[in-house]
Amino acid sequence: MRNTALGLALFLTSMLSAQTVTDSITLDPQKQLNAAQRILSGNYASAVTVGAYGEMLYNQPEGDNGELDIQRLVLLFGYRFDERTQFVTELEVEHVEEIFVEQAFVNYNVADNVNLRGGLMLVPMGIVNEFHEPTTFNGTERPTLDNVIVPTTWRELGIGVSGRFNNLSLGYQAYLFNGFKSTEADGEGGISGILRGSNGLRSGRQKGIRSTIDSPNFSTKFDYYGIPGLRLGLSGYFGKTQAADDVEELDGANIGITMIGLDARYAYQKFTARAQFINASLSDTEEYNALTGRDLGSQLQGWYLEGAYNLLPRGNKQKLFAFARYETYDTHADTEGTLAQNPAYDRSDITTGLTYHIAPGVVVKGDYQFRENNDDASDVKDRLNFGIGVWF
Repeated sequence: MRNTALGLALFLTSMLSAQTVTDSITLDPQKQLNAAQRILSGNYASAVTVGAYGEMLYNQPEGDNGELDIQRLVLLFGYRFDERTQFVTELEVEHVEEIFVEQAFVNYNVADNVNLRGGLMLVPMGIVNEFHEPTTFNGTERPTLDNVIVPTTWRELGIGVSGRFNNLSLGYQAYLFNGFKSTEADGEGGISGILRGSNGLRSGRQKGIRSTIDSPNFSTKFDYYGIPGLRLGLSGYFGKTQAADDVEELDGANIGITMIGLDARYAYQKFTARAQFINASLSDTEEYNALTGRDLGSQLQGWYLEGAYNLLPRGNKQKLFAFARYETYDTHADTEGTLAQNPAYDRSDITTGLTYHIAPGVVVKGDYQFRENNDDASDVKDRLNFGIGVWF
């Protein structure tokens, strides 16, 4: 065992020493790459690439005990088979006990502006689902909109194409994925509903775990970067949920989904800003709720606006951003049939704090969240958060 551990340590050390990095982690939205894009960029001397990102957080709800958590540690591995073919994977450990494969796909470069991809991939919706490394966003926690509605981290098995036309300042992605899982037999002759009003589609993510597929869903995104400092995104997701063979023919077993996202990121000198809008329209939710007893809404909608200012001189390697973000989101923006809209699902957060980049790839964060919903009888606690994030 000792010799095995020593051999593994020497192997990892040799790979790390050989993979000379020639790019850097940048906050410029037009040049920013996520973890998979950095591996695919080809700016490494060796065929094997190793990296990681992780977050250690402290959350203190008002009046309650605080919680310390290694929220996630993600190991990144890439391999370049030849000048056109690469493999990328991310292995995630959540809360020191749950292990997931977050991404695992093959990328084949057909031409300068066309890549074919297949495997477990991120669904390109909004900002944070693709750019969720802790040094790429302000706030200790990811925006709640990108947790409840999108829902981050949203990844499924599929195939598709990606690329960019630099003469048009346009990037594109288009994939066919399996969809969310909506229902399943409960083992007692009944039907269990997986989707619910409080968190919308989140519980239906299949994550590549023996995923059920009936008909593929279509996902696409376009990014425009033709204006200095500005990056605009338009996302779309269209299809229906998936149910197991023994229940898929029942009325209400599946629902239709149309999700549209708009996002913007901007940077000018010491100022940065970002904004996002997401709307998901769900069909056949009345039948779904009747079958399962759930309270799934027919429309999920939310948006946020954030501004940040670097308090340190522009020439400094370190950066200290003071930021504020307002977000509002409602998983019962509309309902079908006799289902009443639940005001507790109509929520808003104001998050303000500091993001201290002590080095490219290392960030210390602190913020305070003012949280509320439209239900007068509900008590939503404000929260103080601190965190340390790394990415290399």
